[in-house]
Amino acid sequence: MRLKTSDLKIVYLRRPITGKDDEGHDLAPSWSTAVAIKLNVQSAGGSMNAQIWGQQLKYIKSCKYQGNLINEGINENWGICLNVSATSDPDYLINSIQTFSDHKNITLELRNHG
Repeated sequence: MRLKTSDLKIVYLRRPITGKDDEGHDLAPSWSTAVAIKLNVQSAGGSMNAQIWGQQLKYIKSCKYQGNLINEGINENWGICLNVSATSDPDYLINSIQTFSDHKNITLELRNHG
């Protein structure tokens, strides 16, 4: 399956940065430099997603991705700048990644939705 070029949207992938300062105190969480990627982004829907997410379904996006920058078991909880600029904090987090032979299904969850 090839993703249709006209359906792809440029979004920005950002890795969360955590750590400790010289005195051992936790640093404030921040985000790495943004990397541009192309995703097919859709609002999540369907009876299965409705059962899983319930009232939160309106804050979920389903995406398809072809490439090697996002991998299952590595990139969960990384940020995606979907409706904000690349220099802003991400507005979505990667919730899950499902790998198939020629693409990956990615579920995004809106950050700070209340």
